[in-house]
Amino acid sequence: METAALVAPVTALEFLQDAFLLTGEGPILTVFSLHPRPKACVSLSVLQHYRIHGVRPRGVEAVPAQRSATGAHGKKRDELSSTSEPKFYDLAVFGGKAVRLVRLHVDLRAGEHLRLESLGPLMELQDWALDVRWLSGDNRSLLCVAVSHNSALLLDIVTGNVLFQRSCLEGCLLYSALLLVHESWADTILVGGTVFNQLVLWKPGGGGDKTVDSKAPVERRLLGHSGVIFSICYLQEKGWLASASDDRSVRVWGVGALGGPEGKCGDLNPDCLRVLYGHQARVFSVRLSAANVFSAGEDGTCLVWDWAGGGKVIRTLKGHRAGGVRALAVSEGTGDEERWVATGGADGGVRLWRVKGSEEGEEKKMEDAVTEKLTDLKFPGHGLPKAVCMAGEEDKNASWSQSKFVVCTDQGAVYQYSDGQWEMVWQGTPEFQSYCVMETVTVRVKDSTAKVNLCAVGNLSGSIQVFPVSHPQRGFVLTGGSGKIHSLIWQEAKDGIYLLASGSEGLVYRWFIEVESDENSSLALSVNPLPSFLLPPCAKRWLTAAVRLHSTTRGLLWACGDRRGSLLLFQEGGTQEPTMGDDKRMDEGWLTGRKQTGDEGGVEERDRKEVGDLVLHPLSCLFGVHGKQGVTSVCEYQGLLYSTGRDGCVRVFRVHLVAPEKLEGKGAENKGGLQLEVLRVQRACKGMEWLERVLILKSDIPAEEEEEEEEEEKEGEECENHYTTKTQNVTGKLEVTEEREEKGSFRGGEEKTENKGREARFAIIGFHAVHFVVWDPVRQERLLAVPCGGGHRSWRLWPSHGGVWPGYGALVFIKQGAVMTSQPPGEALSWAGKVGRTGGWGLREGVHGRGIGCVCRLGTIRGIGNKMRTNSTGDWTKTEGRDDVKEVEREEEHWEIVATGGEDTSLTVLAVRPDSGRIKVLSVITDHISSVRTVTAVTRPEAGREKQTLSALLVSAGGRAQMQCYRLLVGWDRQRLVPSCQVIQVASHRLDEQWERRRNRHKTVKMDPETRYMAVVALDEKTDGCLLALAGSDGALRLFSVSEVKHQIDLLWETFYHQRCVLSVAACSLEDRKGNRYKLLFSAATDGKIAVWDLTDASSHSPTPPIPCLDIHAHQSGVNSLAVWAEELGHQEGGCLVTVASGGDDGQLTVSVIRVQYPEDGKIGGSRGISLISEPRISPQTQFQSSNQLHLHLHSQSRIPLAHAAPLTALKLLSPDLVVSTSSDQRVCLWRVGSTDIRHIGALCCHVADAAGLAVWEGKMTEEEDKNKKTRFEPEQEIEIWRGSQTGLKATCQTAAQFNKDKKTHNEAEDGEPVEAVGETGDPVCQTSNEKGGETAGECRHQTEGDSVAETEGEVNTGTGFKASRESQEEREKTGWVLVCGQGFQLLRVRNTETDAEMWTTRGERETATHRVKVTS
Repeated sequence: METAALVAPVTALEFLQDAFLLTGEGPILTVFSLHPRPKACVSLSVLQHYRIHGVRPRGVEAVPAQRSATGAHGKKRDELSSTSEPKFYDLAVFGGKAVRLVRLHVDLRAGEHLRLESLGPLMELQDWALDVRWLSGDNRSLLCVAVSHNSALLLDIVTGNVLFQRSCLEGCLLYSALLLVHESWADTILVGGTVFNQLVLWKPGGGGDKTVDSKAPVERRLLGHSGVIFSICYLQEKGWLASASDDRSVRVWGVGALGGPEGKCGDLNPDCLRVLYGHQARVFSVRLSAANVFSAGEDGTCLVWDWAGGGKVIRTLKGHRAGGVRALAVSEGTGDEERWVATGGADGGVRLWRVKGSEEGEEKKMEDAVTEKLTDLKFPGHGLPKAVCMAGEEDKNASWSQSKFVVCTDQGAVYQYSDGQWEMVWQGTPEFQSYCVMETVTVRVKDSTAKVNLCAVGNLSGSIQVFPVSHPQRGFVLTGGSGKIHSLIWQEAKDGIYLLASGSEGLVYRWFIEVESDENSSLALSVNPLPSFLLPPCAKRWLTAAVRLHSTTRGLLWACGDRRGSLLLFQEGGTQEPTMGDDKRMDEGWLTGRKQTGDEGGVEERDRKEVGDLVLHPLSCLFGVHGKQGVTSVCEYQGLLYSTGRDGCVRVFRVHLVAPEKLEGKGAENKGGLQLEVLRVQRACKGMEWLERVLILKSDIPAEEEEEEEEEEKEGEECENHYTTKTQNVTGKLEVTEEREEKGSFRGGEEKTENKGREARFAIIGFHAVHFVVWDPVRQERLLAVPCGGGHRSWRLWPSHGGVWPGYGALVFIKQGAVMTSQPPGEALSWAGKVGRTGGWGLREGVHGRGIGCVCRLGTIRGIGNKMRTNSTGDWTKTEGRDDVKEVEREEEHWEIVATGGEDTSLTVLAVRPDSGRIKVLSVITDHISSVRTVTAVTRPEAGREKQTLSALLVSAGGRAQMQCYRLLVGWDRQRLVPSCQVIQVASHRLDEQWERRRNRHKTVKMDPETRYMAVVALDEKTDGCLLALAGSDGALRLFSVSEVKHQIDLLWETFYHQRCVLSVAACSLEDRKGNRYKLLFSAATDGKIAVWDLTDASSHSPTPPIPCLDIHAHQSGVNSLAVWAEELGHQEGGCLVTVASGGDDGQLTVSVIRVQYPEDGKIGGSRGISLISEPRISPQTQFQSSNQLHLHLHSQSRIPLAHAAPLTALKLLSPDLVVSTSSDQRVCLWRVGSTDIRHIGALCCHVADAAGLAVWEGKMTEEEDKNKKTRFEPEQEIEIWRGSQTGLKATCQTAAQFNKDKKTHNEAEDGEPVEAVGETGDPVCQTSNEKGGETAGECRHQTEGDSVAETEGEVNTGTGFKASRESQEEREKTGWVLVCGQGFQLLRVRNTETDAEMWTTRGERETATHRVKVTS
């Protein structure tokens, strides 16, 4: 096995001369280049099975020209690359009990080519290394190492010998240590954070008796913390020592000069200068600068403290998911220069910030912009402000200081705020007093580049005043009925603007307005009335949101939302330009500035009558989907629609084309069969019910690299320039999807090209208590928060052009009769408001901050992408050229699609590229209210596809007895050249909700709210859904039916047979020679017993649960995992053998073989092995009396008592008779299961702690795909890529008929020798007959290597890895893949599974001999 991809907590970060960032993730050392833009460059596996906890570069001027090259952001790179020689850095990498020397080669002549090289063997110590430092004397090969038992040693890294070791007189355990070194061992100072909450300072090279066996006394002792100390940092120029503790505090001590010549110990009585409390959990890391303290902790935040301001938090850096920040690094800087701040999270993510020194002490606000000081604009007008709008916000180049506001008062007056001054723009007639609604919009003048701001004001009598803000005298009056104007909505078009006015009796009046410039360069407005919309009857019958969709072959479509919470679809004529009736224009003279008279309304009425009494009814209505509080917004982006409401939900929906014969009860208006279909519901955070709209996150908008680089050249020093993107309007072309002929399929849009129909990452705008909040539902954090007082007020957010959240913003709102802003308009946005992305730069994307409890593979996606410049990973990997550059080399990419569920209640869809180790998060689903314990998928391979699309029915279940079902449509994004995923929510189910719907629920006991689902398996795949069996912690085994057409999950039956927690379930499909199919279900509980159920007739929806037909005692305690497969017997014996491999809390691996006799086979054969442990649930006399039932009995049973040193948590079948197991002991083991024995093939220590889930699959590889592939972790080893089926991780097993079919393609063995067969997955399997019995692993391995039957022979080489000869030139050896998840996940490649044992043995012996050195003192 070898690692292909790894996501683990980032435990080490270190900057290298502001040019590179070094990260440690597990044993993997990765180098990021920071200029001209951050990107991953090279990775190397350094510490084998140890986790990296620190990287220490040697203090030499390795690259003298590097700073000038990067400081100019690439401007001097060309001349430097021609004159600079290759340089290198020496790095001391440590973690656990290991230290290793690594060299980083930097070649500027090759365009900053980087290469990592391990120098010397891995040095293993006898104690845990806490800190490592280079001695700066003449001998440049000496390391000072601080170890956990309060000792220090001097290590020669060339020979691996310990030259000197000394312990402190206080021999306690250390949680952290800091070494302060100078030129010699005698100058060294060690500061240790003890388990007794103290800081002790002592001199390893001096003090007291200096003999070898003597112990050094404690020179200084710092008391004050009430918890253990996790991190220590020292700032020499100030004489400050900082400590981070388990008590959630950071303390800064004035210790004076430490270390240096003669090893100074500082002041005799150090004082505690600051005690900083601000973290909500343990503080893991602390760093110091001249003006600030940086701390990071388990609460997932990095706090920046202002030293001069009394120790206040001035910035909060967020961006990681749950689990906390495990590593922190701050680059060196002088004066007011910018600093890099990097954080590494438990989610495996690495984020980067740019901190300006000049603003560190000035800014007094937190990074999440919780603004406690608001600005009053001092509104001077008469009356109270009622509505506020932005004027000119559509200009994306305009700054906050250039923004203009328009305010309407209860006296019917409109005021404009510009350049710090208020002026009255328009004074309405008395009918506009006491009530008015106002909306503004920016429209382009026809045949010109000029823009005009239009304002519309409506009143109680149905009058609507429309006027340009710059020329209010050129306005006109429109009439929207005789009643109250409830709302006004502007909607942009290509050459004009639409105005929608919602009047009385559910009528929505519409006009199309064009702005022209006449011969005198004055504005001329033309108005075309359009047919009205009629809303469905309800109590609150007015429009609150509308979006115009681009015209299709079926006409112009409008998606609307009303105050009742309904979503509506309207359709008008088939042309984009609205031409209704005679389309007469209003009198030009009247339009260009006539005074308002009573006759003007009549003119408008006459024009509307000429249009006719045409009223448009909705084609489709989703009544009350957003509750009774109404819809607040509807927008469109890349073919999907997004709506928000006051029910706390965002609904993603689309326009769906349904065949006319499938329409039931639809009106005659809907001849085209257009319907609105909700795909997914996204909830905001708890307590955030009042949602206003969604904004597309800027990182989700594709950018042209050429534009990015041009912006970086202009403003390379600005943080947000690395995120420069091409702003797109949210009004994209709608893709109307057609329903496929397959019943119940929601995959209508999966064949669309580009990005149409792909859900985007978005932020939610709404009110949470008294705050206006911009909320990121994926990261579960606030992007902006303003204490405005809550909802029920008029507000506007700047900037909001294009419906995109750029990462910063300012709020204008009305509060208690005053117009207020979150930022002063005359000033540029402060650093807290314009940080450029609260989450910083995502160098590497995080997955789950807490443990991953389950994983499921969906299939493989292929696509053509640009060839990578480097073999690195991460989001910053850069591709060469653009799509229109012909010389760009293209290559086919293979991505494995997996779904993971974690303790953070989220479900994540990931794309993993095995050849480079790249991880791409496709979607994060946060619908679960408790941890996700189990996940499964049903995939159907589609013939004729080019494997660029994948459709899967995903089912997840977990705490609170909650189950969610989704349809995933995974395709290839041809614009970003990565996979993309659309999530369609099919149905959900909770037991407590079902109990609430019962009529006589008061007579029954409500289900336990702590009930959780432990495992799920798909039983019967139907056209419109499937059958699911779920194991419950309440001792119940439940069978559910999922229907995609009805969007519901039904409970068919439940049984409490086990009467204790059911931990695992598995299923097996059988087929006899006549084509009859049978279904077996296996369930196991905490009593160590496995029950076998015959669910052949489960599809008949019988409400009566069946009785288990067999009970097997397999373990002494709980059974955590099951793996089942079947093998058909010969024609003479009949029936088949079903093998059940189980792993439990007792660490035992048990293999039980069940003999199954089909009903027509009659008499069954004899039983061998252990039969007394089987417990038939019915008497032997009546066990086989039914002629149409399967006959089961235990055939044999084998055990490995100590398969793992801890509870076995996951067990999967890789190929017939080849099983993979994992445990919390962090070992992944391969087992060969024979007919009478279990043979251990090999084991590998993985880098994932608390392993809980496992996914395995196999595939082939062609010769063409095998060329020039290198792993990111071990660059000298070749890589195998799977190109296989898309069957997914279903709990079905391969029958022996399929196994024997593939078996015929190989040569048969000689007489008396075991037959080598290749199953569907392709691995060679060593089979033995019943007579031959058990065969040792050594005999099997020897036979595979030397016998003529074996068609592969192995060769082991530590430099090039294992290579096997191929069966043919077209087909490579079949490769197995193992994905282990826990605290992170790791993808392992299993090459030739038959000879892996030999490979591991040889490689392990050579690594022990040549790559490891035991360091002894």
